[in-house]
Amino acid sequence: MISSFDEFYYFALMNQQTLALLKKDILLEFRQKHTFYGILLYIAATIFVIYLSLPESPDAQIWNSLFWVIQLFVCVNAVAKSFLQESKGRMLYFYSIANPAQFIFGKLIFNVLLMLLMSLISLCLFFVFLDNPLSNVFQFAGIVILGGMGISLVFTLMSAIAAKAQQNAALIAILGFPVILPQLLLLMKLSKVAFGEVFREGALFQLAGLTLLMDILVIVLAVILFPFLWKD
Repeated sequence: MISSFDEFYYFALMNQQTLALLKKDILLEFRQKHTFYGILLYIAATIFVIYLSLPESPDAQIWNSLFWVIQLFVCVNAVAKSFLQESKGRMLYFYSIANPAQFIFGKLIFNVLLMLLMSLISLCLFFVFLDNPLSNVFQFAGIVILGGMGISLVFTLMSAIAAKAQQNAALIAILGFPVILPQLLLLMKLSKVAFGEVFREGALFQLAGLTLLMDILVIVLAVILFPFLWKD
């Protein structure tokens, strides 16, 4: 009975400290509004330039490809700063008050929420400037949520690795793109179902399951690898 109570108390304490770290990141984002608005401007400007450069509304395949490529670069801009903005002194302070699992979970949750917001804003702007070729908007929105979560998880882990290499942001792209390409191809294939493309029975669930499995794998890798970065 005592052991069960101790385990419950430890689990509750872990959640409490993770939520405190998440709240810290949210408050910092609100205080540094120029970075948030900068990402929004980047999204709007990119989509508007695509709108101006195309003579007419793109077909479904091009629309889908453009959307996911933009999400990739939006994630690099939005999530990559996650660890690079943390100074050595601040990291030393976090080292004294939290364990690596709490810290990385706080970062993962914050970046997932941020990327989901950016993805939904991008989707709305695509509808405004590049029309809506979707046959099922809600299905595509669900795929966007799943894909945004996966992309943000990958680049959060890459940001943690790059932050330990002399704050070299170029490493995020070098390490992240080979890892993210298979997931991006899966998302492009999976999202075609929202355009009315017919998949054979079971193929849709296999693609969704593979995407979700890759997300879980990244979380497991983050929990396993980040303590070694944390000790450094």
